Amino acid sequence: MKNSTREGRSNDELRPLSAEIDIQTAGSGAVLMTMGETRVLCVASVSTSVPDHAANRGWGWVTAEYTMLPYSTIPRTEKRPMRPDGRSVEIQRLVGRSLRSIADLSRLRGFSITVDCDVMKADGGTRTAAITGGYIALRRAVDLLLAGGGLAEDPLKGAVAAVSAGIVDGETLLDLEYSEDSRATVDMNVVMDDSFNYIEVQGTGEMRPFSRKELDTMLAMAESGIRALFELQKSCRGRF
Repeated sequence: MKNSTREGRSNDELRPLSAEIDIQTAGSGAVLMTMGETRVLCVASVSTSVPDHAANRGWGWVTAEYTMLPYSTIPRTEKRPMRPDGRSVEIQRLVGRSLRSIADLSRLRGFSITVDCDVMKADGGTRTAAITGGYIALRRAVDLLLAGGGLAEDPLKGAVAAVSAGIVDGETLLDLEYSEDSRATVDMNVVMDDSFNYIEVQGTGEMRPFSRKELDTMLAMAESGIRALFELQKSCRGRF
């Protein structure tokens, strides 16, 4: 179904996607993830400093950091000098949990990988773009460790991707841009692995409760979108 307010995009259609790889040379893996007007730079950095709680179990570690750059929004996002705001902390924990969910940390022993997700332009779906792009950066970093002999076995058991869905003006929509998200009756973020198991589902009735039927419709729409995101991730690995 076409929605006239979506610039010709169907209700169940993702925004235009792209992933530019290796655009930042300081990290071990980097991708500029673009979904419509939302752009997130995801850079994976490898360290041999492992947190004690992981090292004591014989694990490596995967974590994430998330930042909204000052020019990513209009008006300008104010810098927070000492620590991230509550929203950024919540999102970076989500990204970290999502990436760890597909990692065998025992195979990453001796290494920590931090994925920095810097929002360059925000137009809705920054957290889901950070997860999808963050996985590509993580995959690249792990492949470099494997190629260099730092790891004996691949610690990544699969892939992870995420997308938003919601109900706006009575219609169920996939991959909400900001103009849709800001007036959504129901807003949801769905994270899945490439076996199509759920990793996390964040759903909120912003203005009213939602039914099981509406939930099922949003989940089915999200799964369809995530399938396309996995294809994008596969194409990126082919370009490593």
